[in-house]
Amino acid sequence: TLFVVSVIMMNLLANKELLSVKYFALDCGFALSWISFLCMDMICKRFGPKAAAKISILALVINLCATLIFKVMSLTPGMWGEYYSTGMTEVNDGLNATFGGSWYVVLGSSTAMLAAAICNSLINQTVAKHLKYGGYRAFAMRSFISTGIAQFVDNLVFALIVSYHFFGWSAAQVLVCSLTGAVAELLCEVIFSPVGYRVSRQWEAEHVGQQYLDYTERTGHAAAAVS
Repeated sequence: TLFVVSVIMMNLLANKELLSVKYFALDCGFALSWISFLCMDMICKRFGPKAAAKISILALVINLCATLIFKVMSLTPGMWGEYYSTGMTEVNDGLNATFGGSWYVVLGSSTAMLAAAICNSLINQTVAKHLKYGGYRAFAMRSFISTGIAQFVDNLVFALIVSYHFFGWSAAQVLVCSLTGAVAELLCEVIFSPVGYRVSRQWEAEHVGQQYLDYTERTGHAAAAVS
């Protein structure tokens, strides 16, 4: 639930700029994007990469449905509550535009999220298979590597689709902003990764999702998680 909510909220908050200089840009979605990747790392540790990818696709579908609802509601007649406190139609139009979104932003964010989710899951599990130690140290290593690369992929794909073609960014801005943004988002995961590790360990202790693990082990439909 937290994962799905974070995906919806970060895409909505991405409409507001947080910080922007020539080669460094963050939107308010930054405040929640690390949650999505930490959740993916936790799911990957407990249930394996295919489960993390499936949950990511589900979150993406739900986000697209929410975006469609926002779009339809923005086209309805009537005024937002903020209009009555200002009396300005520009405020109402601005809110409609924010919640209604633009097709290229939705396309860019959805494509970037899908690419990053698959990248994160595969790298996370690949790193885990090559580690010779366990515990939090292993969780941190696989999470930091996969998240750093996947966040860069997420930023890069979005910037190439949206910022480069529609906002006039240069190729240098696309690459540098994608990298610096990924570093900033990775720092958030570094800070909160101990919480994610404790939750994933609690899932194991309480046998959360054991039926799914038993099913995938019997059928061979998904790769086993590497603890």
